[in-house]
Amino acid sequence: MSNTHQSAEHARHESAPSTERFGRRIERDDDADFPFYNGKPTTITVGQWIAVWVSVAVGFVALTQIPTPNNIVGLIPRILFVVIPLTVLALVTRDHWTALFRRVTGRDVLLMFGFAALNLVVTGALGLIVKALFGSSANQATDNMGGALDIAAFYLGTGIQLLGEEIFTMLPFLALLYFLYAKVKVSRKTAIVLAWLISAVWFGAAHLPTYDWNFAQALIVIGGARLVLTLAYIRTKNLWVSTGAHIINDWAMFTGSIVGGATLIAL
Repeated sequence: MSNTHQSAEHARHESAPSTERFGRRIERDDDADFPFYNGKPTTITVGQWIAVWVSVAVGFVALTQIPTPNNIVGLIPRILFVVIPLTVLALVTRDHWTALFRRVTGRDVLLMFGFAALNLVVTGALGLIVKALFGSSANQATDNMGGALDIAAFYLGTGIQLLGEEIFTMLPFLALLYFLYAKVKVSRKTAIVLAWLISAVWFGAAHLPTYDWNFAQALIVIGGARLVLTLAYIRTKNLWVSTGAHIINDWAMFTGSIVGGATLIAL
């Protein structure tokens, strides 16, 4: 391995000083740190972050506005939802866009299931409270399902879409982390907490049309559950882990809805 490559790898995985990290219950005691907020593995300027955030919004428009008569055709906007922001991120960071993802270990797989289970509990509890106080609307994602091919395309498509939802949340999270830490000059811990909360509101607000503009349901239930999923990324710095937890969570609810007709509050 060349010295240049070794330096790049070291910069990519170098952790923040221990005094700036949360304890082991939140952040692993390893060498992983968030990418881009402190100029590692590369610097993204404010203008470039704006372009990345706009691309996230463009991907969301593609997902929600392209007509999808069935789940097979629905693969197209779901793929665009992922590809558009990752393409722009790759343009501004070159090969460093892969810093979002790390190798998945057996411990990571266990964390996926653990965070998915925690999220189901949080979603269920918040859902009951909001339903009692404000009423609720069902997610109609599994309505009017076709045959086996359509169902298979639905699961494949939602898997792709849920990766897109992680990108939709975590790129703004990293943009906010950069702005708060590098420009506003707050501490790393404060920047993480603020980015965590604001990105959850952003994610919840995106679900307002899905739940008939029920603000309590979108911001409290979906936003609250988003906080749990983002913790999976904060802990591991690995988008595969939060994506895996998200897929396990939603597929469990989708399957319950398809098989048993359960009320669906998917993320």
